[in-house]
Amino acid sequence: MPLPSTSKHEYITCDPDKCIGCQICEYVCSYAKTGEFNTFRSRIRMVRDHKILITTVACRTCENAPCAIACPRDALKQDPKTGVIKVDTALCDGCAWCIEACDFGAISINPRTKLAEICDLCEGEEDGPQCVKWCPKDALEKTTPDRRAQRSRRKLAREEILR
Repeated sequence: MPLPSTSKHEYITCDPDKCIGCQICEYVCSYAKTGEFNTFRSRIRMVRDHKILITTVACRTCENAPCAIACPRDALKQDPKTGVIKVDTALCDGCAWCIEACDFGAISINPRTKLAEICDLCEGEEDGPQCVKWCPKDALEKTTPDRRAQRSRRKLAREEILR
C-alpha cells in the first residue's frame, strides 16, 4: 500500500485498480518538460510490484518537505501556496540528498544536467498536469489527502450499504 501523503496541498495520485502500466504518463511528462519522449526524463514514475500492483509515483508536496530540509545548498524551496517544490538550478549541485530524504522516491537527477528534478504539477500548463490529462484509463488525478480520504469514506459507506 502506498505511503500516505503528509500534505495539505494538491498532488498527483494513481488508482492502481485502473492503472494498466502503459507508461503514457511518463512519456507525456518527459515530452512536456524536455520535448522528448523518454521515460528516464519523466517526473512521474510507473511502478510495478510483480503482477499484483501497478501504480505511479510523483511528488506528494509534503508539509515541511524532507527533501527541501535535507538539501545542504538550500536549492529546494517549497511554494507555500501550492506546495510545489522548486529546484534552484543555480544552487543545486546534484548531491542527491533530496532523493535520499524523499519517502516516496519522487525525485530524480537529470542525467544531462546532473540537477534534481521534481514534479511541479505542470505549472504554467493551461490545462494542468499533462499526465492526468492524457492517462487513457483516468487512473491519475490531481487531488489532496482530504479529498482522497473523503472518497474512501464514501466508497466504504457504499460497500457497507450493499452488504
